[in-house]
Amino acid sequence: MHMPESGMEPRRLCAADELVDGGAGVRFTVHLASRNIAAFVIRYDGVAHGYLNQCAHVPMELDWQEGQFFDSAGLYLMCATHGATYAPDTGLCVGGPCRGAALAKLRIEEREGAVFWQPEAPFFPPDAS
Repeated sequence: MHMPESGMEPRRLCAADELVDGGAGVRFTVHLASRNIAAFVIRYDGVAHGYLNQCAHVPMELDWQEGQFFDSAGLYLMCATHGATYAPDTGLCVGGPCRGAALAKLRIEEREGAVFWQPEAPFFPPDAS
């Protein structure tokens, strides 16, 4: 199998209009330290943001239903397990058991009507070796 030169080409995640402010996110997978980890992208205040899908408190996935990351008001990302709340634009924990910690932010770009994840160390595409 031929691998791309760097394995770091942008990965298309979804159409830009699939992400609505404060609405459902799109899940994807990244590779970190020899294992695949869930990640997600959401839209907040008109901008797409991506994070590892791991709470800063305990490394459990945040979404309470697949793709549901926001609280009921659509203002904060919320961990379904222990209720930690995060600022959607920075990933900083603003309430709950991990206040002051942050989600691991991923590089997200929008162009040509689509949302892309730009892999960068230490986060790689799942098929990169």
